[in-house]
Amino acid sequence: MPVVFEGYRPGALAGVLGLHMDYYAREWGFGLAFETKLAAELAQFLGRFDPGRDLFLTAWRDGALAGSISMDVSGGGIEGAHLRWFVVADSARGAGLGKQLLARAIHHADSVSAGPVWLTTFAGLDAARALYESFGFRLQAESDADQWQGGVREQSFLRPGPSPASPAGFEP
Repeated sequence: MPVVFEGYRPGALAGVLGLHMDYYAREWGFGLAFETKLAAELAQFLGRFDPGRDLFLTAWRDGALAGSISMDVSGGGIEGAHLRWFVVADSARGAGLGKQLLARAIHHADSVSAGPVWLTTFAGLDAARALYESFGFRLQAESDADQWQGGVREQSFLRPGPSPASPAGFEP
């Protein structure tokens, strides 16, 4: 069954939250502090969402949420656009959906001339890091700060302004 890419639809916020918790609770032991932070920040983003600048992208397969990514251009700050809430369902991992979502998000940022794109993550998410780096992101900082309260080492990545080409094989 093909993947359908959309923006917001009723239940998407809860679905994105659920995908995050399915993975991060199981694999990293994240709990209430992470879930409430994620829920509050995602709800705040959607409440001020600017469709001409920001991106909230969901991917659906057989009516089920398979993944999501967001680009917060309006609230990214002086560092540029903020890549956030990137997650792929367990059932969709390894099939290239993450690459498709990230490519669409980067294309969006470049098309609205967002300049640099930044993200925060944490050490140990090796597949995600490799994907970020394939799109031109570079590690900028690493610290013991742990905004997610999961006992992880926080990392900040930056992709300087639009790149001349996206990874091979992507067409928005």
